[in-house]
Amino acid sequence: MTSRSHIRFILNDRDITLDSVGASDTLLDFLRIERRLTGTKEGCAEGDCGACTVLVGRLQEGSLHYEPVNACIRLLASLDACHVVSVEHLSGPDGRLHPVQQAMVEHHGSQCGFCTPGFVMSLYALWMGNPDPTHAEIETAIQGNLCRCTGYEPIIRAAKAATALGSPAEDALTRERDAMTARLLGLQDGQRVMVEKGGSRCILPASVDDLADVLLEVPGATMVAGATDVGLWVTKFLRDISPVVFLGHLDGLRRLEVTGTAIEIGAGVSYTGSREAMAGEYPHLAEFWDRIAGWQIRNMGTIGGNVANGSPIGDTPPVLIALGATITLRRGGERRTLPIEDFFIAYGKQDRLEGEFLESISVPRAKADALHAAYKISKRRDEDISSVCAAFNITVANGVVTEARIAFGGMAATPKRAAQAEAALVGSAWSEASVLAAAAQLGEDFTPLSDWRASSDYRLQVAKNLFRRFWLEQQGGDAPVRLSA
Repeated sequence: MTSRSHIRFILNDRDITLDSVGASDTLLDFLRIERRLTGTKEGCAEGDCGACTVLVGRLQEGSLHYEPVNACIRLLASLDACHVVSVEHLSGPDGRLHPVQQAMVEHHGSQCGFCTPGFVMSLYALWMGNPDPTHAEIETAIQGNLCRCTGYEPIIRAAKAATALGSPAEDALTRERDAMTARLLGLQDGQRVMVEKGGSRCILPASVDDLADVLLEVPGATMVAGATDVGLWVTKFLRDISPVVFLGHLDGLRRLEVTGTAIEIGAGVSYTGSREAMAGEYPHLAEFWDRIAGWQIRNMGTIGGNVANGSPIGDTPPVLIALGATITLRRGGERRTLPIEDFFIAYGKQDRLEGEFLESISVPRAKADALHAAYKISKRRDEDISSVCAAFNITVANGVVTEARIAFGGMAATPKRAAQAEAALVGSAWSEASVLAAAAQLGEDFTPLSDWRASSDYRLQVAKNLFRRFWLEQQGGDAPVRLSA
């Protein structure tokens, strides 16, 4: 396998080549310190406030896609063959303010101004892809941006007004798309990238097969896809994560296919990239998916990463367990497939061998007679970690529960099925009494921990309450179950 010892990307309109990059170097530090592009701010340094938002464009199967991401936790080495767009690159005709910027001015969308560049970049991405958004679509686009002084209503008015001030068809990224695609194609040479700084090593495999080889050659390496978790190891815990093997650029891990029997999701598919297929098959997941962090994180974070890190409070594992998903693990040329619930062994321990990686997730297509729900309970509605996450998959035939898969996160050391509750339901009449009797078994299934997010008693009571909520929602009618209804 041939390799090169530098990364190459395009920053705004300039070609960048770097032959000294450490595993923990971030895009935000590069922009602010190395390039003095200080419009991109550092606020929380964990991907929660959005002050660091930039656009990153990457070729996917030959097509150029731009997405807003958090520069604070986007590791620099991952940008090979990408186009990074910072707020300094925005402009309207003849160098005037960009339509999104002008709308923010006219609708008083900024007070102190610290958060404004990040909002502008998120709204810019929205405007480019959806120039006539609804109120709800605007709110979803700025979930990952925090404003402490202006208030959101002026910003929402600005988002609605931007199209009247200019068309995405006239924007520089649109006009230059073909030229930029050609420039990025020129950066893709099919080589393995190995770059380091001061002994801190970064490896970008050339393909999924090369990834399998690299993980055998470099045992114990840190695998990074979206860095939405590992990025905090760097910014908050100051951990040495070298050597790092980056996965996010591998098209072979970002494939998604809906077959006659399953949704096949590559481990590198992002939350954003999986939403349409998952919500299309399971409509109840549309709202749930939009409550996973903010837009920037959903663009970076991957389904495979959310599973592989084994967190007991990950958002997708309870859903995938309830839906009966299986995962495929690969080591070298060998693969094995197992039910996803069997992957989680204990806190911080997964059924994964050294040199083995999660390659794909297979989610069965929905059964016509199945009842589904997924719930996330957290202190804040948006941009928060779950206190309790629950997912239900119940099959009823002739008024009797014939199958039940119920999974919880935040209730144990791993994401876990509620085995006793399931057993209580199966074979019982589909009734409120049966559902509540199953809920009463949760004390046998779980002994939740108490922490700053929630007490053990609270978690157990909430989990029981979600059974009743599930029952009420399945009955339809006017039951006041959801505030958004």
